[in-house]
Amino acid sequence: MRALKIAATGMMAQQMRVETISNNLANMSTTGYNARRAEFADLHYQQLARAGSINASNGATLPTGIQLGLGVRTSSVNMLVQQGTLAQTGGKLDLAIEGQGYLEVTLPSGASAYTRDGGLKLTGDGLIVTTDGYPVVPEITVPADARDISINADGEVYAYFENVVEPELLGSLTLANFTNDKGLEAIGSNMFRETPASGPAVVGAPGEDGRGRLRQGYLENSSVDSVREITELIEAQRGYELNSKVITAADQMLAATTQVR
Repeated sequence: MRALKIAATGMMAQQMRVETISNNLANMSTTGYNARRAEFADLHYQQLARAGSINASNGATLPTGIQLGLGVRTSSVNMLVQQGTLAQTGGKLDLAIEGQGYLEVTLPSGASAYTRDGGLKLTGDGLIVTTDGYPVVPEITVPADARDISINADGEVYAYFENVVEPELLGSLTLANFTNDKGLEAIGSNMFRETPASGPAVVGAPGEDGRGRLRQGYLENSSVDSVREITELIEAQRGYELNSKVITAADQMLAATTQVR
């Protein structure tokens, strides 16, 4: 009774879909989060009668044959790379990326990670870091006596001082682009790590070579569409229930078989 195993793969696929949707809904308010979608592919087929083979009874060629599918599998959980809406916060170190690109940060191990979460902070020494305390690359330190800071669309960071008319340039933030953003590995805390699938990071100034520009005082909202997620959740739930009914029907058929006298 192949239907039991086939329906079981369908239930596991819909369970994966529900888990993906639940993660999207949990991250509705996560800064810079991109929604994910579970994608599926059919499993291999049993060729009970191969198309094009010769029918032994009359020598004719079978036009279609008999191919029995063995279910479904999860092929990938795909990240939907799209710009979220920008929310004005007024924070001096809140940065939104308009367009493509990621801020580069340095992990405690010394490796690089990448994020679109521009909710930056200052350490006690004035170093610009992420919410989790990871330094932004290139490292920029704001002097303690600076009364204000400004970050323009090109990533240039200026500090203003008392009794000084002209601001001082402290450094310039850069953005990293990837050939395949969907190939990045999510490591949590709104950060990604490059992989062979994503290609190496191509770092440069904002606004150059297809990179986005920075907007101070804004943060990028999550791209999750709650209405769409709820709709897909209902659809996945119905799919799970239908596959469970197939298992019930197959079980009843097996029971009927064992009762044959």
